[in-house]
Amino acid sequence: MSADTAAQVRSWIGPTAPERLALLRSAESIAIVGASAKASRASYFVATYLLSSSRYRVYFVNPAVKEILGRPVFPSLADLPEAPDIVDVFRRHEDLPSVLAEARTAGAKTLWLQLGSWHEEVARDAEQSGLKVVMDRCVKIEHARFHGGLNLAGFNTGVISSKRQLTAQ
Repeated sequence: MSADTAAQVRSWIGPTAPERLALLRSAESIAIVGASAKASRASYFVATYLLSSSRYRVYFVNPAVKEILGRPVFPSLADLPEAPDIVDVFRRHEDLPSVLAEARTAGAKTLWLQLGSWHEEVARDAEQSGLKVVMDRCVKIEHARFHGGLNLAGFNTGVISSKRQLTAQ
């Protein structure tokens, strides 16, 4: 097996849907690390959804930004007024070990890596430290899925059927 193939093999098994639901239900605060003030960024879309459609206390973390959606942005997890229940990460792959270190120090309970983000070493290290880990899943999509709001997440939630739909001719 080549190094490229080995890098693509996923051996870590994440939490089941009921376990993810339990994480979201038990959480009271979410820190979005790598939050952006740019409306075109996924972190901004997630932030907008969480602020409008959830009960969470939402914190933004980005040392280069002062305000997002009229709220203050903190330079690091250590600067938050409380330990976040979930650290939702929008950072590059190579930044994930340092985000984990910061999450540990801040007393976070769950490290949540967004869609497309997968780092098995970070996941193992986080779990060994007592953190729960979710990878390659979107907090917004998962929350909406569990709370009946996928239409708010940008999905067509019309009736799903195996029957062919009749179209007007």
